[in-house]
Amino acid sequence: MNHMIWLGITSFLFAILLTPICRDVFRSFNVVDRPDKERKVHPHPIPRVGGIAIAISYMASLLLVRGDESARQQLSLVWNLVPAAGLVFAVGLIDDLLGLKPWQKLIGESIAACLAYWGGARILYMAGKPTQDWWEFPVTVIWLLACTNAFNLVDGLDGLAAGVGLFATCTTFVAALLLGNVPLALATFPLAGCLLGFLCYNFNPATIFLGDSGSLLIGFLLGCYGIIWTQKSATLMAMAAPLMALSLPLLDVALCIVRRTLRRQPIFSADRGHIHHRLLDRGFTPRRVVLLLYGICGIGAIFALLQSVVHARFSGVMIALFCAAMWIGVQYLGYSEFQTARQLLFGGEFQRILDAQLNLQNLEKALRAAVSVEECWDILREAGSKLGITSMQLHYGGETYTAGSVSAGPEDAWDLRIPLSDRDYLMLVRKFNAPLASSMRITPFADLVHNTLRPKLWSLEEPLSASSPVAEITRPQTKYASSKAD
Repeated sequence: MNHMIWLGITSFLFAILLTPICRDVFRSFNVVDRPDKERKVHPHPIPRVGGIAIAISYMASLLLVRGDESARQQLSLVWNLVPAAGLVFAVGLIDDLLGLKPWQKLIGESIAACLAYWGGARILYMAGKPTQDWWEFPVTVIWLLACTNAFNLVDGLDGLAAGVGLFATCTTFVAALLLGNVPLALATFPLAGCLLGFLCYNFNPATIFLGDSGSLLIGFLLGCYGIIWTQKSATLMAMAAPLMALSLPLLDVALCIVRRTLRRQPIFSADRGHIHHRLLDRGFTPRRVVLLLYGICGIGAIFALLQSVVHARFSGVMIALFCAAMWIGVQYLGYSEFQTARQLLFGGEFQRILDAQLNLQNLEKALRAAVSVEECWDILREAGSKLGITSMQLHYGGETYTAGSVSAGPEDAWDLRIPLSDRDYLMLVRKFNAPLASSMRITPFADLVHNTLRPKLWSLEEPLSASSPVAEITRPQTKYASSKAD
């Protein structure tokens, strides 16, 4: 216990002293994060290398107890993870100073995750059963990558990532005490001291930011400690407690992946769809958003600790309650992507799109199979009735085929002219809010008519000149040629 208290106090003091030094040094070198009035809402440039102060403070506090034999043995797993954590920190620092592409950062993080796996951070149990060698490795790497990038994505407001990390670290520390996991408690308590000292300068209004060097490091360390949290547990829901403790950043990264996949956008692209951005758009101030998300982290911490100590029979109930709370929160954020996807899947929109596509395919097949202009006209009239077309005219080869009529004024309807040649065209008129007989869309219909009907008519016969007297005599007047509505 003495080692634990000493680690916490020294790491806090180191962070308190080193953070303003890093801030002033890198401000003088103009290594700052500049506001863009869109995603970055801070009012003026702020240094973004706070991860340096956290990394030095954490390592310095651990080095102070390295001479003690018992402390060194209990922290052996932590020392095994130092090379991996150092690589993650280096990747983040290079990105802060020089800039890296997302795939370059991902490669560095993947190598660090592999080093952590070989260092002993391995997910040993999933669904109550020991993991097999062939998928123990990928599951561990994916978990570490998710945690690492989750904190990087959530770092968007003053004090948000550091505060979320502090809640998760304290939760892991308390769980370690409850479970009697002394090495885990020794590893997490100094990290909590570092984050608390850093928050003195990072909370709104912040004078220094974590930067990628800080956010990636915190996420990676908490991912590793979450694995250590569950290594001695073979319960059915072994990973549930760390998931709850890290629920906010992990939920944010999951929402980002799903949203950008639905929009067919690059997963690593930047947008204003993060949880904190959605709350800002709802009228919350940055400080209120951070405090609200702190409260959500507190709720996640309570669920995580209860999940760690409750009897196995109640684990399912805890997880169900937690998932319900998360679902309500996501609904409150009002993501249009999920509302649209739900409407497509469960609101009948998917069936309507499918019906429209099938109608277009049938229309194209019918036009291609037609053997005369009159048959093409019959097909178009039927399709027009499904689209709610109130008037249709086909001008072709000097003749006019007319169907329907418009009794309303021009302000109550719109018209669309689809050219078929220099003189020939199809004219559509439709009243606003006219009823539809199918879910076929007018724009794909117009494209299909232009691309299919025109070459079809050319293949049937050469258009006759409307000014040719021979054409007027020899071309029979069809029953559809009329200046009146059918």
